[in-house]
Amino acid sequence: MQLIECVPNFSEGNDLSVIRQITDEIEKIEGVRLLNVDPGKATNRTVVTFVGEPALVIEAAYQAIKKAGELIDMSKHKGEHPRMGATDVCPLIPIANISMEETAAYAQQLAKRVGNELNIPVYLYEAAQPDTQRNNLSVIRAGEYEGFFKKIKLPEWKPDFGPQEFDAKRGGTVIGARDFLVAYNVNLNTTSTRRANAIAFDVREAGRNIEINGQKINQPEFLKFVKLLVGI
Repeated sequence: MQLIECVPNFSEGNDLSVIRQITDEIEKIEGVRLLNVDPGKATNRTVVTFVGEPALVIEAAYQAIKKAGELIDMSKHKGEHPRMGATDVCPLIPIANISMEETAAYAQQLAKRVGNELNIPVYLYEAAQPDTQRNNLSVIRAGEYEGFFKKIKLPEWKPDFGPQEFDAKRGGTVIGARDFLVAYNVNLNTTSTRRANAIAFDVREAGRNIEINGQKINQPEFLKFVKLLVGI
């Protein structure tokens, strides 16, 4: 049996009735197991994890994305985490008897359906995105919801699927295939965002922008694949 995991992030972390309606759509799909629901109040974001056979998982993901778009109004959303849509990101992870390439194909299938049937702008990322210039989630999401009304009009940021028009209520979404991601919090004994950012810049792969001879260049750091988000 082939198994994949899906870990969609929904832009609602406070209203448990909304979260429950979304996860109900997942549990309706027989053969899919809901593993975890992790709402965050400060981020106003919920991370959901479920697993099953690929065809069943992408059906559950589609129904959850559809329901999130019906219930969440991004024009009213506030939270500490970067975001661009009601379903902000939806990664698929290969678990058993399936390759990353096969998982990426399922992600592309899901993205095409979401774009064509729900009319939501969809960007592919990580292994599902053939263009290496736009496969990094943080690069895709730069500008966030507020900036995407203009960004989506740029030729280089035309969605992979769906309309080249940003949806004020549902926003856009990013769908892809990746390996496991380990996320955890580090609490610092300071209220200084400047100090926290300095540590983040020293650790994350993206590093920091520095100025040399009047030119700004990026100086990457040594921890490959590490990303950091600073919050208060």
